[in-house]
Amino acid sequence: MQLIDWIVLIGTLLFIVLYGVWKTRGSKNVQDYIRGGNEAKWWTIGLSVMATQASAITFLSTPGQAFHSGMGFVQFYFGLPIAMIIICIVFIPLYHKLKVYTAYEYLENRFDLKTRTITAFFFLVQRGLGAGITIFAPAIILSAVLGWDLTTLNIIIGILVIVYTVSGGTKAVSVTQKQQMAIIFTGMFIAFFLIISYLPEDITFSNALDIAGISGKMEVLDFSFDLSNRYTVWTGIIGGTFLMLSYFGTDQSQVQRYLSGRSVRESQLGLLFNGILKIPMQFFILLVGVMVFVFYQFNAAPLNFNPAASLAVQNTPYAEEYNELEQKLSEIQEYKKSSVQNYLQSKNEKESLDARNLMIALEDSDKKTRQRAKELIKEADATVETNDKDYVFIHFILNNLPRGLIGLLLAVILSAAMSSTASELNALASTTAIDLYKRNIKEEKSEQHYVSASKVFTLMWGIMAILVACFANLFDNLIQLVNIIGSIFYGNVLGIFLLAFFIKFVKSNAVFMAAIITQIIIIYVWWQDWLPFLWLNALGCGIVMFMAIVLEPFIPTSEIEVE
Repeated sequence: MQLIDWIVLIGTLLFIVLYGVWKTRGSKNVQDYIRGGNEAKWWTIGLSVMATQASAITFLSTPGQAFHSGMGFVQFYFGLPIAMIIICIVFIPLYHKLKVYTAYEYLENRFDLKTRTITAFFFLVQRGLGAGITIFAPAIILSAVLGWDLTTLNIIIGILVIVYTVSGGTKAVSVTQKQQMAIIFTGMFIAFFLIISYLPEDITFSNALDIAGISGKMEVLDFSFDLSNRYTVWTGIIGGTFLMLSYFGTDQSQVQRYLSGRSVRESQLGLLFNGILKIPMQFFILLVGVMVFVFYQFNAAPLNFNPAASLAVQNTPYAEEYNELEQKLSEIQEYKKSSVQNYLQSKNEKESLDARNLMIALEDSDKKTRQRAKELIKEADATVETNDKDYVFIHFILNNLPRGLIGLLLAVILSAAMSSTASELNALASTTAIDLYKRNIKEEKSEQHYVSASKVFTLMWGIMAILVACFANLFDNLIQLVNIIGSIFYGNVLGIFLLAFFIKFVKSNAVFMAAIITQIIIIYVWWQDWLPFLWLNALGCGIVMFMAIVLEPFIPTSEIEVE
């Protein structure tokens, strides 16, 4: 990185932090601090909701996912519009009518304190771990690629987020997320058009799509019913709808975004805006990854994009074979270039078909060569990450973008990390302050006291997130675990809320027992790896509702409940 990149990177991040602090100074009551004074307009809500979900891994992993596996990942989001409509019709009017600060507040009105507390606890466990990983995941990648100290990166990202989140609460998160999304969209569009411009002069965008399609990267829809396939139309629509209902309807990090709306209509429009824009946004980010794949059909690519992985093999007995694989890959890439040109210049159907078959065969050889390289890396050092999809896009950024734009794209990645982490800390602090502290404190306190308590809890969760990030590399497969941990809890929580909304005869004790039993079952199902993680949402939701209904006649109600 050159001086101009450092100036762009540091200037962008400082602008976000200082703008958030200045714009939201002086929050003096809980209404302002936790619900942003209910002043947010629909576009602010929509961008804030999108920014909360779009962590740094979205902009690191998603292009790499497309590079390796194509566009099929977009099916993961097919349930999102359905979930947004249901939340707009059912969840938002009820939350606004009751004037709740957290989603779990409603559960005490409908059931009792213990049901509210256990649901809030489920949220705090999975989101508390997630906050650390939204810091750790981009930090470990940037550390490996740039050579920066991992712990220092974790602390820098964490402190930047804590400063403006503690200062301004929900409003600070919302106003800074608008700036962050603007930076993110600008950076990704610039990267996309630069990739297109870097292709050979005779390769049009249409040609690039054709090349990607021959290599299997443009297969968007999979209508199979294969449960072992994580991303299909049915998994996205059914499992995705339950996941998105749980995440956007019951996860405080998202609920808090639209509770800050100035009216029910503004909140609804904000969520619908997210539902309409999210799938095209993910499609575009995947398309960026596909264009990176096409770029590397004409330019040299490393055997493994994680620089630490390649270094791990050097000076080991596997170095010679690894070097031979690098040479083999170089030859394959040369053949790829000529086969693409032959395809584009083919004069009849037979020449076109022969060239296509050769391109497919070369892509298969490329994959096998890379797979063998991963096996060698693992044998040389079992602790090194061989799955390099997270490193593809940042490798392209650092090695191909002009000076200045490298700083901007790194700012995109860190802005996304700060954005999602800020939402999580804000929601964790609100839930701790309102659902645990305020609800269980014996004496009445002033508004300023609860604002101060929320700031202390934000700081506490921020420090906890930094500690999780700093120690995360001591655990195997932690990122993979956090990717599915939401699904382990979300279905259960969603089922509790659906019982509260629609099954009026079910009371608190039955729901509480059903929630505990369901959580044990879901953890066991996940542990045995019986289902793809996305289906755990639907399973958890169904089990808790069924069990609560079955248990209700046999468990006495010990308190009067508000319905």
